[in-house]
Amino acid sequence: MEANQERRNSSRNYLIAALLILATLNVLLLYFYYQERQTNKTQEATIAAKTEEVLLTKTKLDSISLQLDAKIAEIQRLGGNVDSLLRVKEQLEVDKRELRNVNTFNLRKYEQKIRSYEGLLVQKDREIVRLKKENSLLTQQNEVLTQENTGLRTERQALSDSVSVYSVKNRELAEKVTIASALRAENVSVNAINSRGKERDGGSYKARRIDKVKVSFRLAENPLTQQNEKDIYMRIIDPNGAVLADMATGSGEFNAVGKDMIYTARQRIQFDNSRQEVSFVYGRGGQRFNEGRYVIELYSEGFKIGEGEFTVK
Repeated sequence: MEANQERRNSSRNYLIAALLILATLNVLLLYFYYQERQTNKTQEATIAAKTEEVLLTKTKLDSISLQLDAKIAEIQRLGGNVDSLLRVKEQLEVDKRELRNVNTFNLRKYEQKIRSYEGLLVQKDREIVRLKKENSLLTQQNEVLTQENTGLRTERQALSDSVSVYSVKNRELAEKVTIASALRAENVSVNAINSRGKERDGGSYKARRIDKVKVSFRLAENPLTQQNEKDIYMRIIDPNGAVLADMATGSGEFNAVGKDMIYTARQRIQFDNSRQEVSFVYGRGGQRFNEGRYVIELYSEGFKIGEGEFTVK
């Protein structure tokens, strides 16, 4: 009898222990289920907020695109140069396409781009006002010339022809002197700098190891070049043919070889004709360099003074 009683007590204890274990497992399952629901709600809220930011950014870029089209058409009508605006338009379309990937969307980066585009639109508004004034002045001058008598026009034409001949000769001579006195960049090299500040050379680098690039070169001696302050402009052209530029961090427009262009960075130096070394250090603010071949172009005083390249793997 006592043995039977002990077995019954032992079975009852096992049963109670099993029930306690099942109860504990149920509590844990309920806890994990609740945590998962909370996590899903947080993720859904984050995705919804980011989607709203993307849609708002796309609306702004679409508005800028329409304004840019209007500026291009107006400047073309007035006879201005729109090459730089067409390149900006291409970059704007690239920015709009990249918005499709919500996971890689960076609101701060796009806010900077939008400020740059808006600043460019304001700048082009001023250019349109200037072109209108110039066109108006030309129209007035043409009307005055039309009213002059035939004899005066003939005399003026003869004098103008003589002046033009001398002007052309003087201009050709001045251009030859200017070309001969232009700066020339020698030994252009591009080194990669990683996030720890370590510098590598060789010209071919892995994307994950590039935080910035350092472009170095020497200015050749030239006795015809004036020893004074000179602005040197650097353009970095990516594998797609677009210029790396951010108006908010120092990029802008300049004129060289007879046309307006966008530059990546600018540096003012005191030229002393000593084969001095000049360096540019450029970073993309945490944004990685895409794979492919990059071209470096250097300009000063309206001339292209040197070129280099590097490759990102």
